[in-house]
Amino acid sequence: MSMQAIVHERFGGPEVLELREVAEPQAGPGEVRVRIVAASVNPIDWRIRSGSMRDRFPTALPAVPGSEFAGVVDQVGEGVTEVRPGDEVFGRTRTGAYAQYAIVRDLAAKPAELDWAQAAALPVAGATAERVLAELGLRAGETLLLHGASGAVGSAAVQLAGALGATVVGTASPANHDYLRSLGAVPVAYGDGLVERVREAAPQGIDAVFDVAGRGGLPESIALRGGTADRVLTIADTDAPQLHGVRLSAGGAASDRAGEDLARYARLAVAGRLRIPVTTYPLAAAAEAQAVSEAGHVRGKLVLLAP
Repeated sequence: MSMQAIVHERFGGPEVLELREVAEPQAGPGEVRVRIVAASVNPIDWRIRSGSMRDRFPTALPAVPGSEFAGVVDQVGEGVTEVRPGDEVFGRTRTGAYAQYAIVRDLAAKPAELDWAQAAALPVAGATAERVLAELGLRAGETLLLHGASGAVGSAAVQLAGALGATVVGTASPANHDYLRSLGAVPVAYGDGLVERVREAAPQGIDAVFDVAGRGGLPESIALRGGTADRVLTIADTDAPQLHGVRLSAGGAASDRAGEDLARYARLAVAGRLRIPVTTYPLAAAAEAQAVSEAGHVRGKLVLLAP
């Protein structure tokens, strides 16, 4: 049996992505296959596609991008008892998510109150934000400088940091400043004069820095931390350790409690305490969606809807 999937046979720009007919994956012992309804686009997807991440994420070609999904269980392997065909779930895949079917790595039940795109937007953003905030040791009463605050991970970090009792100063384009205020952050524009703007927004000083964007601002962040890279982390700037002495965090790497974490993010989302806006594209427009992601300034998450 075959399915539709987005495939790239070489590394390069968005144009290398093509909609193809490929063989469906089959669930082996202990495995779960889902029919994908929604798959999220993450910056790591286009970085892998470009070939810039080959050292950290060796990728066999041809490849199907993506790992984040919401969908319906349609096949279970021998020994699987926790889910059954027809269950609505969300999580992360072991095979590429830009497809009609995929084998699951981590999953949790999708609440009826969350639509498919909203559910697909949660796993990476929630796990990455939560893990980096823990690595930073952020505490109540402290102030976090967050670069790239309007994207999916940034949006999650604003809300999770706020729930800890921290103040968040978030960099973003002016068009996203009202959105950040609605989440509880103090917005500032990035670019020249950043240090002065942050000091004006946070005269109490900056206790920790989380760089989601990977588009500069780390030297200024170190200056705002009194000249130290301590408690400054990036998930996006792979040159930061060599150039600035800033640690590159693994962010939302796999967890032994991934299923429990996913269920918790879902509860927070249903309660309105973890909001991530989504913009949807058809699966066939994956190249366009990745180009938009690569250009930056995305608010929330871009999500592909499978046919």
